[in-house]
Amino acid sequence: MSDPAPHILIVDDDERIRGLLRKFLSRNGFLVSVAREAAHARRLLEGLEFDMIVMDVMMPGENGVDLTRALRQHHDTPVLLLTARGETDDRISGLEAGADDYLAKPFEPKELLLRINAILRRMPEPAPENGAPKVLQMGKVRYDIDRGELMRGDTPVRLTATEAQLMRIFSEYLREPVSRAKLVEELGRDKGQAQERAVDVQITRLRRKIESDPKQPRYLQTVRGEGYMLAPD
Repeated sequence: MSDPAPHILIVDDDERIRGLLRKFLSRNGFLVSVAREAAHARRLLEGLEFDMIVMDVMMPGENGVDLTRALRQHHDTPVLLLTARGETDDRISGLEAGADDYLAKPFEPKELLLRINAILRRMPEPAPENGAPKVLQMGKVRYDIDRGELMRGDTPVRLTATEAQLMRIFSEYLREPVSRAKLVEELGRDKGQAQERAVDVQITRLRRKIESDPKQPRYLQTVRGEGYMLAPD
């Protein structure tokens, strides 16, 4: 059975734009609901779950930035803001409120579609009921625990046998420091400082495949005096 189509909520006080976006996104495989204002959107969000919200900034009453800020207190649904104002300050305000992206009007519908698909691809896989994640998201890189696969976007990232083993170990001790001695033991190596230095080299190589800036690692962190720790998004 194929996955259900993503459900998008369009929030815009312009009836013409609501209709055009609903028709365009429906043609491109999405389920679409529409709201004419923030209060209407709130009512829909009380009873339905959406995969994404596409929302105009300039609306009567509560505007899109304020609604985004309020939603972030209870919802992690991605938000793409639309506005006729393209100034940097307005974009920053929207992003600081918790929006995932920002598109200035007028825009090409194809660009909107590309932005929506890009945001949905970045969303982490839902965790199983026991709370243990099956896919770890690390910026543009994701790691499938069950398959032992590392992906950057749609491109597989090749792991050596040692790197694959390190990822398995870190996934078992997620967000917990693992000492170099423990890593040596888990890798089945003879103990000793030489082996611990070899682990350091493997960590450096693995960071090059995970981090956007390996010299300032965000995900495969060094915990001073304790070892290394994997901390995904």
